[in-house]
Amino acid sequence: MQTLSVKERIIEAASRLFYFEGYNQTGINQIIEEANVAKSSMYQSFRSKEDIAITYLQGRHGAWMKKMDDFVSQRKDGKDRILGAFDFMEDWLKEVDFRGCGFQNIITDLPKEQDRIKDQVLLHKNEVKKWVFNNLNEVRDNRGANEALSGEIMVLIEGAIILSQIQKDAWPIESAKNACKKLLT
Repeated sequence: MQTLSVKERIIEAASRLFYFEGYNQTGINQIIEEANVAKSSMYQSFRSKEDIAITYLQGRHGAWMKKMDDFVSQRKDGKDRILGAFDFMEDWLKEVDFRGCGFQNIITDLPKEQDRIKDQVLLHKNEVKKWVFNNLNEVRDNRGANEALSGEIMVLIEGAIILSQIQKDAWPIESAKNACKKLLT
C-alpha cells in the first residue's frame, strides 16, 4: 500500500469533511487533525482553507466527469449518453445517501469573498453543460437550438440533484430523465 503525501492526506481529509460536513462547518484544525499532519506541514502545502477547497473541487470535477463518461461510454449516441447521465446520477446519489452535489453544497455554504471557489464551481457546471451540448451536437444539427436545449437539460440535472438531496429519494432524477426524454424527441 502506497503512503499518501502530506498534501494528499490533507486533500483526502478535507474532501470528506467539505462534502459531508460542509465548507463553513469545517475548520483548518479539524482538517489538520483528520489528515494527521502538523500545522506547519499543512501551511507548507496550502496557504489557506480556500486553497484546499480549490484543490478539492478540481479533483472532484475531474473524478466526477470521468465517472460519468465511463458510465455512459457504451451508450449508442449522444441522446442515449445524456439520458444515461441521469442513470449515473441516480447511482451516484444512492451511493452517497443522497448527500447531493459537492459543487452545489459548497456554493450555498460560501462566504461572499470566496470568488476563486465560485469560479471553480462555475467552471464545473459550464463543463457539464458543454458535455450536454457536445452530445446534442452529435445527434442534432442546429447548434443554436442545441445551446438553448443544453441549458434546459442543465436545469433538469441541477434541479433533480438538489431535490433528490432534499427528498432523500431518487424520484426527482427519474422525473427529470422523463422530462429530458420529452425535450429530446
